[in-house]
Amino acid sequence: MSQETTADTTVGSGTGTGTGDESWIRETEVDGIRTVLAPASDETFTAGLFFRVGVADETLATAGVTHLVEHLALHSLGLSDLHYNGATAATYTLFHVTGTPEEVTTHLNGVCAALRDLPVERLETEREILRTEAAGRSVGPDHQLPMWRYGAQGYGLTSYAEFGTWHLTAEAVLDWARTRFTRDNAVLWITSDTVPDSLDLTLPAGAPQPLPTLSSALPVAPAYTRGGSGGVVMDGIVRRSTAATLFAEVFSRALYADLRQKGGYSYTAEAGYRPRDAEFATITAFADALPMKQDAVVGGFVDVVARLRAGTIDQAELDAARAKFRKHFQGPDVAASRLPAYALNLLTGHPNLTVAEHLAELDAVTVDDLREVARELHSTALFQVPGRGLDWAGFAEAPQWSDPVETGAGSRHRSPEDDSVVLTVSPEAVSMTTPTGSIVVRYDACAMLLAYQDGGRHLVGLDGFRIPVEPTLYKRLTPARLAVIDAGVPPEAVVHMPARGTESVPRPQRRDGGPLSRAARFLSPRRGRTGRG
Repeated sequence: MSQETTADTTVGSGTGTGTGDESWIRETEVDGIRTVLAPASDETFTAGLFFRVGVADETLATAGVTHLVEHLALHSLGLSDLHYNGATAATYTLFHVTGTPEEVTTHLNGVCAALRDLPVERLETEREILRTEAAGRSVGPDHQLPMWRYGAQGYGLTSYAEFGTWHLTAEAVLDWARTRFTRDNAVLWITSDTVPDSLDLTLPAGAPQPLPTLSSALPVAPAYTRGGSGGVVMDGIVRRSTAATLFAEVFSRALYADLRQKGGYSYTAEAGYRPRDAEFATITAFADALPMKQDAVVGGFVDVVARLRAGTIDQAELDAARAKFRKHFQGPDVAASRLPAYALNLLTGHPNLTVAEHLAELDAVTVDDLREVARELHSTALFQVPGRGLDWAGFAEAPQWSDPVETGAGSRHRSPEDDSVVLTVSPEAVSMTTPTGSIVVRYDACAMLLAYQDGGRHLVGLDGFRIPVEPTLYKRLTPARLAVIDAGVPPEAVVHMPARGTESVPRPQRRDGGPLSRAARFLSPRRGRTGRG
């Protein structure tokens, strides 16, 4: 039986007029879990159980552990015609369900029962399911930007594959569930004015989890990196505000008008706003292009950013965006529609506003406020562009090579394909030197070591730089030298990979007269090529 507290808080005016004031959002507590309630006019019964744990809380070597917990918790519920799902995002995990009050209650009770006693006998099967899911999942055009901005840690992990699915033990998964999926780290929302009596959300106690530690792998901004062939993508970090949400809409309309309607360069040209944490949000924009129009799209995209930054924004553009957002706060279901965002704000510590406060902030935004957001966006912008760079527009290239680092003496191993490519294995780090630049991964800053049975060792630094160490591609790279790497990398960063087929082991190729060997091309000057869907 659910245990609901009596210290409720009603948020809003309680008028229920549908003219902008929410009817009410009631805050309460169920089985020690913060809960928010608001009924829907069509009597739809929907609930969501949020936990403050996501991909950005993991490490690269354990990536996927949260997703594994989610899958295991839902497996025990079996087949059903009920509309339900689970989602693992950067900073939260959500269990979502729609049905009759009895169906929703049974579902949530089952989720919490499974979280208390995960069916880890199912672990091997769920590993395979997650890898199959990832193989068939398409990634967005911006999926590499987090890695460039944050590195191979924190928010940057959304760019990577779920490497933890290859090796995590049942005990590791159980410990993650015990410490993160707790009643003190959760918020429940229900489109109802009451809590079902039979709801049982019993979960262990645990400390609320802080938001992920912010990391940076982008020492200079605005910046760009080359990549992709389907268009231009950029993101930038701005303070969370009503002005920023309106700016994202104005930005999206400007891209569409200039790149599709006027220029005819793009089919899709849009921008969006997404909260990152309690204080900041990410604005992401994308415009696609055919190969012969890529330069035009890059130029047009940069021109839009420059125009908005200069403050060339018509009042009509702001008014159109404001009118669109005012509609979100009209109608009888304002409170119910706001429940997910309201619950997430409780979970992450961002203040919640009443509808009246939202509307007042919308009305107070000026064109000058949008100009300030545009300048903030530009100052943190990271572009991914095809073809030539953006130096001509005043953007710096994101670091393609490591900063010089003292690593001590080590054994040197030349590529049989190109003597100018040298791999150095020392007790402190592995480095690769090419005619263009060098990359270093220190063991004490190693996010992950992929260890293959045939001797392959792929190191990824916390900054996102990656060095594939393949005995087949370097001279005299003996087991003794590989043992130096194994001894230096912390055990918690090691992922033991299954045996590779002989066709998957890289082999030397004939010299082709090019500037870089196959070993260096495999590395590439960029930091990572493993995308997470």
